[in-house]
Amino acid sequence: MFKGSMTALITPMNTDGSLDLPSMGRFIDWQIQQGAAALIPVGTTGESPTLTHDEHAAVVEFTIKSAAGRVPVIAGAGSNSTAEAVEMAQQAQKAGASAVLVVTPYYNKPTQEGVYRHFMAVADAISIPVILYNIPGRSVIDISVETMARLALHPNIIGVKDSTGDLLRPLLVRRAVKKPFNQISGEDGTAVSFLAAGGDGCISVTANVAPALCAQVQQSWNDGNVMDAMELQDRLLPLHDSLFCESNPVPVKFAASVLGLMGETCRLPLAPLADASRAKVKAALDAVGLLD
Repeated sequence: MFKGSMTALITPMNTDGSLDLPSMGRFIDWQIQQGAAALIPVGTTGESPTLTHDEHAAVVEFTIKSAAGRVPVIAGAGSNSTAEAVEMAQQAQKAGASAVLVVTPYYNKPTQEGVYRHFMAVADAISIPVILYNIPGRSVIDISVETMARLALHPNIIGVKDSTGDLLRPLLVRRAVKKPFNQISGEDGTAVSFLAAGGDGCISVTANVAPALCAQVQQSWNDGNVMDAMELQDRLLPLHDSLFCESNPVPVKFAASVLGLMGETCRLPLAPLADASRAKVKAALDAVGLLD
């Protein structure tokens, strides 16, 4: 079971759009020092849609090598092509990933039977754990509770990153799935509420720039200090909001650049952050106390 605050890593890039692996190495070390419980490279936040297959594999391998066993690495391995998702998952396993995160097949709009067969094909192809990634806001399709219960019968399918924002979902999944099932929030703003609904942690965008605070939220909850967790969540709320003022990961990359962690470059079709949004992100960083 993966627990705590896990960072959905942004991918540092040079101004020409090439990978900036030196910055990524420093960033990974900082994340671990600041309390990240796991690292998730090349998810949506890592701009996986615009990385080549070779770049995707390189970022996974680099993250695993840089983490050096200090924390688990859950590699993004999602695609709307099942064969491609299988290949990415196999590469991640070969590189030494602790698990893979596999998103629902976007754009194709498969039926629930197609969704089921997609994830089963990935799970059958590898021996490391598979975490389902349910994010209807980006992929259009939802993994129904019934389909999730079917998928959970596979021994390799061990949990879900839930980005539905529906706080009834973890309750319904827990009732439907007949085994311990790792439920992880994919929505920073509902991290504490998700824990209260029986969740295990959060795969966080905000943790890219506030890893220690995000880790403290999870630790406070696990220690039974509910009010402390809620106070920290309230403190972080302006930052959670600002980091989604435009399409992720544009705002969080800008925030990371303000903190001197890396450059803000994203690849097209993601455009640079608008001036009004820059002001909003800076104000949120200041409000949270990250510019002191």
